[in-house]
Amino acid sequence: MQALLIAGGRVIDPANQLDTLADVLVLDGEIAVVGPDARQKIPAGVVTEELDARGKVVCPGLIDLHVHLREPGQSAKETLATGTRAAARGGFTSIVCMPNTSPSIDNAGQVALVREKAARDAVVNVYVTGAITKGIAGEELAPIGSLKGAGVVAITDDGHCVQNNELMRRALEYAKMFDLPIMDHCQDYALVTDGVMHEGYWSTVLGLRGWPAAGEDAIVARNILLAELTGAHVHCQHLGTAGSVRLLREAKQRGVSISGEACCHHFTLTDAAIAGSEKFWAADGKQIFGYQDGGYARPAWPVYDTNFKMNPPLRSAADREAILEALADGTLEILASDHAPHCDYEKEVEFDYAPFGITGLENELALSLMQLYHAKRLSLPALIEKFTVAPARLLRLKKGTLSRGADADITLFDPDREWVFERKATASKSQNNPFYGWTLKGRPTATVVGGKIVWQA
Repeated sequence: MQALLIAGGRVIDPANQLDTLADVLVLDGEIAVVGPDARQKIPAGVVTEELDARGKVVCPGLIDLHVHLREPGQSAKETLATGTRAAARGGFTSIVCMPNTSPSIDNAGQVALVREKAARDAVVNVYVTGAITKGIAGEELAPIGSLKGAGVVAITDDGHCVQNNELMRRALEYAKMFDLPIMDHCQDYALVTDGVMHEGYWSTVLGLRGWPAAGEDAIVARNILLAELTGAHVHCQHLGTAGSVRLLREAKQRGVSISGEACCHHFTLTDAAIAGSEKFWAADGKQIFGYQDGGYARPAWPVYDTNFKMNPPLRSAADREAILEALADGTLEILASDHAPHCDYEKEVEFDYAPFGITGLENELALSLMQLYHAKRLSLPALIEKFTVAPARLLRLKKGTLSRGADADITLFDPDREWVFERKATASKSQNNPFYGWTLKGRPTATVVGGKIVWQA
């Protein structure tokens, strides 16, 4: 038997409404004791490793349910090995990989391939999603029953959106039969056309094709109607518009089985970043890091920086404030990264031609702490819940808790530690991230998976 004692930390476990100074004892990969007497419960003769958690928060291992690991077929961008190491550095013990690989994860064989490779190469837990449609082409349903049997935790065409409403209805009906949530990338192609950034003032100034907010709102409304019709659960991914959260809030009040997530870049940045603008104001007149006058140091932003190009795009200050309000009132119950690595040469082109997406696993906890906890929009337990209990509940994972007998997946972080996010320190294979050089506040200090320390600052 092996033991790990995490001593003297502030233990926050939203699943058990726990927020107290305590020790956590792990025995053979499971939570054994949480309390002041944990040290006394170590069995005689057991080899014990100890982590000093004084001044740190100790919580259930963080879960990111929206990650692109790029394998199979795109390993120049990321691999299961590098992506999971980036997750560990970010404090995440479980991640959920998207199926838009090459070939796409649209059959049981591809699911088995990813799971086998994850068992060999990954340092954190990897859960797999399957595609809604074959080849993520939006034309023919994938074998949802076979995908469920192979072990997927949800189905999604992320990176694409099913445009055929009748096909989406059938997908929801089948997903309900197999007790699978559907996660949807909300984008109406007819409205968005070839837009590359938010349609508004800055797209006009910069001469870039606009991606209207209505292109997201229309699909969110469609998903609400289909969720009501079928009784299946729809999870709307990476929402970024005021209209989307307004629709979601009203639907949830009616009892519709629907949920949504937010990404840190959407509630930290606005479309002004693409113009290199220094005047970054939220709707309430405060600077983006409004919890402290003057904000935090960051490097100068070049105009047309493709590291600010993502889908859905950065929106207006009013949209950003609506996302923050929705996180604060519970309309958006999950935080995620949409970690989307790309090679440097892919991003080092004109803005129109660069691929959408940025990395995010290593900086999302810090940005969330800054924008939600330090800005006094959410308490620490409420923020941690959006990274633990809520995604575990949606995907029916036996994770996100420090209950006795649970898997010993644990995250330690210092919510007040300031640090500079440096490009050279990243574990990801790609470096398409707009936050390099920023001074952040709040940093993971150790990541424990199955009772083993897989990363430590």
